[in-house]
Amino acid sequence: MSAIIFDTLQFANKLKSVGFTDEQAQVITELQRTATDNTLQQARHDYHLDDVATKRDLKEMETALKHDLEKVEIKIELLRADTGRLIAESRADLTRWIIGAGFLQTTLIIGVLLKISHLI
Repeated sequence: MSAIIFDTLQFANKLKSVGFTDEQAQVITELQRTATDNTLQQARHDYHLDDVATKRDLKEMETALKHDLEKVEIKIELLRADTGRLIAESRADLTRWIIGAGFLQTTLIIGVLLKISHLI
């Protein structure tokens, strides 16, 4: 917490040295101290208000977030479409490999059976 150093005795003595009475110097010193304290409190209050968001700030933030969210949703949809395409391509490749391996296996079995049948 900040404090402003204000030497009330020195202030009062200066007032007295230029002709003010003790009572006048005391009252003016007290008023000056009060004014200084009020100024410090107002400065603290103003400083904290800088950290407060206004309705306009919140609305701008909301608009920016909605815009960013729309961009993200578009990217997600593009990724979904791309992922679906890649899955379909992978299925087609896998099906070709399975069918090819099945034909190869069938051909090998038939070849082995023919070879065995000639030996018997």
